[in-house]
Amino acid sequence: MPAIISDQFRILNAANFVAGVQDASQNYYSFIGLPNSQDTTAGYGQADWNTNTPSPMDGFKEYNDAWDTMLGLKKISVDDVQRMVKKTTWTAGTVYEMYKNGYTRENQSPKTSSTNLYDAQYYVVNSDLKVYLCINNGQSPDNPQGRQSLDEPNFVDLEPRAAGTSGDGYIWKYLYTIKPAQIIKFDSIDFMPVPNDWGVGDNTDVKNNAVDGKIETAVIVNSGDGYQPIGTTFNNIPILGDGTGGKVSVTVNSQGKVSDVTVTNGGTGYTRGTIQFYPGAPGTETGGPISGLSVVGGATTSVANIEVIIPPPGGHGFDVYKELGAFRVLMYSRFENDASNPDFIVGNDFARVGVVKNPKNLAGSNLTKSSAVSLTSLKLVAEGGGNISDVTFDVDTAVSQTVGVGSTAVGYVANWDSSTGVLKLYTPTGIGNSTYGFRMVDFTSQIGPLSSGTKYRITGGGGPNVGIDTSFGTEGNPATEVTVGTAKVQLGQNFIEGVAQPEVKKYSGEILYIDNRAAIQRSATQKEDVKIVLEF
Repeated sequence: MPAIISDQFRILNAANFVAGVQDASQNYYSFIGLPNSQDTTAGYGQADWNTNTPSPMDGFKEYNDAWDTMLGLKKISVDDVQRMVKKTTWTAGTVYEMYKNGYTRENQSPKTSSTNLYDAQYYVVNSDLKVYLCINNGQSPDNPQGRQSLDEPNFVDLEPRAAGTSGDGYIWKYLYTIKPAQIIKFDSIDFMPVPNDWGVGDNTDVKNNAVDGKIETAVIVNSGDGYQPIGTTFNNIPILGDGTGGKVSVTVNSQGKVSDVTVTNGGTGYTRGTIQFYPGAPGTETGGPISGLSVVGGATTSVANIEVIIPPPGGHGFDVYKELGAFRVLMYSRFENDASNPDFIVGNDFARVGVVKNPKNLAGSNLTKSSAVSLTSLKLVAEGGGNISDVTFDVDTAVSQTVGVGSTAVGYVANWDSSTGVLKLYTPTGIGNSTYGFRMVDFTSQIGPLSSGTKYRITGGGGPNVGIDTSFGTEGNPATEVTVGTAKVQLGQNFIEGVAQPEVKKYSGEILYIDNRAAIQRSATQKEDVKIVLEF
């Protein structure tokens, strides 16, 4: 059976998502990951990833793969999420479409051939970040698509009006102004923010000024012919329909055609409406012919077709989300190095961003930290009195630790800091093979002696042999910093006997979004603003 999911359902879903982020019991995080996007040995990457970035796939395996190569997470706060709509920037000389409630597959918009309202170009943002709805674009029988817009709207009047004196025929309705803080976080090339709190604060007057079912516009589709007397304006012609009080003035030009229709009273309560203009047509809502409209000499009048534009429920400006089609949400995250809590590695790249809902910490409770590292970290020392600064580890290469007979811990290098002696590792299950076995075991400082001086040894690097510094932190007093020269350097994790576990439980929570992209290199002086647009 034919059916659709309506655009209003999409708008509802966007609203529910924002409400979910605002719910203090729910926690949403963005994440970065996949530092080995061009490595095929672990089973996740491909050699031409940067030039032929694959589309992400949906499925439980793919969610696990995202966890396997996750590097760090950033909490999405209430202030980091915003409803969005398509951006159309006002440009002089452009023909914009006007708001109409009846764009469909069978009645497409005149310029963009859109099959629904929200795909049409019927609103703009000006150079001062003010947003306007196009109530009238000068449409007429001679200009069925509308006319070029010549006057940039730049007013904050509550009632619709023209923007200037060019006579371009455009009538604009002011809706809201995008705040500078919103531009920094939420502006993009294709989308612009809509206030999350419509009807509150700066938006109160616009919403309160809305009148349900008030007609603002009527346009001439066909001018008709043969009207008498010529050169006459007929006032108080009723708008017929299910509302009340609507009136227009209709002008007949010197050729006996309808040349202008102006709404003089928008009335209230209209969900449908018509204007009947011909000799004998009702001149009032209760009946009676239009006074003075006649046919001289018995000529036949070709009746004009005048279209009444019905406003959205509540009236123009009542619900900006329904009026503009706010079924998109943008989530903003900034990944930058924090000296006091360095959860995001440097010296490596990432090729994936995503969103996860309600991840857990290692204790099984909801993760609530503002940011979290998803890597295992090891504090290393050089064996035999060697210098740790002489040790090298290449990123995205395997390192291992023999934990017992036939049992080896293995991970990939996410970051190596020779000044602090801290090695950060991710452990994708895809690196399991016949050499190491498929059972993944953790790096540890709790293994028994294997041979003298090698029980904590980490292999896979260059330079002197290294092992885990088991004196670095205790369960009762975890180590969180090291001294480099005279400076104390925060490590961002709690080390117990030289081992720091991830701050998030692997595979917990729900992966909601995955975005693959060409690899982005991270450095100590760099920050990344990640803007994720979800379309419902």
